[in-house]
Amino acid sequence: MVAESTGSHAVTRSDDPILVGDSVTRRFGGLTAVDVDHVEVQRGVITALIGPNGAGKTTFFNVLTGFDQADSGSWSYNGRSLRGMPPYKVARLGMVRTFQLTKVLAKLTVIENMRLGATGQRGESMLRAVIPSMWRGQENANTERADALLERFKLDTKREDFAGSLSGGQRKLLEMARALMVDPDLIMLDEPMAGVNPALKQSLLGHVKGLRDEGRTVLFVEHDMDMVRDISDWVIVMAQGKIIAQGPPLSVMAESRVIDAYLGVHHDAAITLEEEEARLDEIRETRKIETGETSPEQRGQQ
Repeated sequence: MVAESTGSHAVTRSDDPILVGDSVTRRFGGLTAVDVDHVEVQRGVITALIGPNGAGKTTFFNVLTGFDQADSGSWSYNGRSLRGMPPYKVARLGMVRTFQLTKVLAKLTVIENMRLGATGQRGESMLRAVIPSMWRGQENANTERADALLERFKLDTKREDFAGSLSGGQRKLLEMARALMVDPDLIMLDEPMAGVNPALKQSLLGHVKGLRDEGRTVLFVEHDMDMVRDISDWVIVMAQGKIIAQGPPLSVMAESRVIDAYLGVHHDAAITLEEEEARLDEIRETRKIETGETSPEQRGQQ
């Protein structure tokens, strides 16, 4: 067991990861979107999964949670294999996720969306559904839990509003609150800050930190590096489907491999005047092709 400081929260790297993946690959034709040799997500901390666009982060999320099928590999949650398990069973085990584009049910009210998040509802059985006494008590308990979460996420005033009337940030909050109806151990957030206005960002940040303080594990995908530095205990970096670095936020973001992945290899290297002119010529030619322009010589030949 090793303790490491990230600047804002002490991280204990233990031998008890909550999520482990080995040799996980996902291909689309000739493109390998995910090619992860080994990954571990430590229990009780906030782990960020970062990388440039197209790195394979969301595809990896989809594979781990059963929304997509891997071509090879194995992964487990709390020691239980998840390969081939459908998403609803993954969620029942206590591993839930949110999406880049929120999946609220727009024509249901906020409280109805929350109730849907509860698992093991007796009223979902056709036989029990016609006998309210068999499920009414459970539904009342679910409603009380939902109301408490709505108050915590400051959505209680929107209780009877249609979910489709909420702002983008409020929908993100609703998705996070609904995920907690499962009482999960691991919450996976896919770009929780995307499309959220600055006024709600701080609220979301506080809620994510609150999940860790409750003893839950958070794994999130994010492009906002300020947020990653602020709340992450551990950072995993993906590029071209592979994990290229991991560690505390400040040290990882200073690694040349990570900088190159975001900005390009040799992004800060000096170039000669001839190399610069050659690159400009390439840009000009590409621009001509894109706009349909022709050179004076080409016009004379037409």
